[in-house]
Amino acid sequence: MFKKVLIANRGEIAIRIIRTCRALGIKTVAIHSTADEGALHVRFADEAVCVGPPEATRSYLDMPAIIAAAEISGADAVHPGYGFLSENAAFADLCRKCKLTFIGPTPEAMAQWGDKVAARANATKHGLPLLPGTGVLESAEHARQEAERIGYPVICKASGGGGGRGMRIVRSADEIEAAFHSASAEAESGFKNPDVYLERFIERPRHIEFQLLADQHGGVWTLGERECSLQRRHQKVIEEAPSPVMTEEKRLEIGERIRAAVLATGYHTVGTLEFLMDENGELYFMEMNTRIQVEHPVTEMVTGVDLVEQQLIAAAGEKVNLPDTRPWKPRGHAIECRINAEDPRSFAPWPGLITEYHPPGGGGIRVDSGVFGGWRVPSHYDSLIAKVIAYGKNREEALAKMRVALEEFIIAGIRTNIPLHQALLSDPEVVAGNMSTRTIERIVDSGF
Repeated sequence: MFKKVLIANRGEIAIRIIRTCRALGIKTVAIHSTADEGALHVRFADEAVCVGPPEATRSYLDMPAIIAAAEISGADAVHPGYGFLSENAAFADLCRKCKLTFIGPTPEAMAQWGDKVAARANATKHGLPLLPGTGVLESAEHARQEAERIGYPVICKASGGGGGRGMRIVRSADEIEAAFHSASAEAESGFKNPDVYLERFIERPRHIEFQLLADQHGGVWTLGERECSLQRRHQKVIEEAPSPVMTEEKRLEIGERIRAAVLATGYHTVGTLEFLMDENGELYFMEMNTRIQVEHPVTEMVTGVDLVEQQLIAAAGEKVNLPDTRPWKPRGHAIECRINAEDPRSFAPWPGLITEYHPPGGGGIRVDSGVFGGWRVPSHYDSLIAKVIAYGKNREEALAKMRVALEEFIIAGIRTNIPLHQALLSDPEVVAGNMSTRTIERIVDSGF
């Protein structure tokens, strides 16, 4: 096992990784920008190294600075968390060249699965269901031809990114050229990769993802699914496990197909395969995220598996010691609300000084947070400041506990999206488990 791990991230995920490392007796090194000098992840780590000014491109995305921090501190591994460099094959390769273990997939596996067009090819080869789509588009005219073949509406998507960036919905031939150029430009800006592709667009889908874990000894586990349909602008807001509409038969079927694909491609570490479910209940593979997910705690709550611990074990070359259960049956139900520093209706970021902070507690409540009273939320990074996770013996109990937790959560001095969460969790469609990726749009338009 590693002696010292550098965490190439910030905020709640850095603290989450530090906690598991501590429990395993592993020393930790935090990196930080000058804006994060007093941040919690800096305080919690055994050591800290400043890697640059507030701008992420000059600090948390500065690969030479991060490698230098690892070498200076004597770290033998790097955990990238999520976002930033977590799905950057060049960074994983640089770590390997510098004799640092990248806690994630190999650069080759990342290229196979992290690139969405390559992932679609893998899915086709190994029997995962796919929506009609394309390879990388060569031009706007190529996009127009392919859209005519697939049939409108289509969605133009970045090949090498995620989080809703580089995505455009196209409903007619008049829109395809502008969508191609704007999606490609955004993909180049956000991911340094302008490649885009098309996929048939489902108007009111559910978003369901499967948690994967694999080691270097041929062990592969699918740890159930998460319901991620409550999202806005392709950014998830509330997640839960298991999905209210998943059957054990479908869970087993998709899980076995995932296992076969992963074994065939030699992938090892955690990962998430994301699917869309259409109005008929059919699942279609979209993409794979080759990292730990923001919403991983709901899976941990219903499986009892520490996913970060298993990441470390797999990266160290050790054998993951978990039951070979197919499918992995969830125990109870868990829901996660992402608490963002933003206006709950306009979604505009709301950085500033937190004058009072009191997180909720009680049985079945977990809070993963990166802030505290007196901390000034910087304007340079993602607006996520905390995650509230509620666990119950069933979905109704988890919902009830989450409503109480949101009422108890005190964050003063800035605006947060807690009122949006409260509106969502009292909506009849959500309570009944009948939501889609358009649900939040409807609730916001109603002026909750």
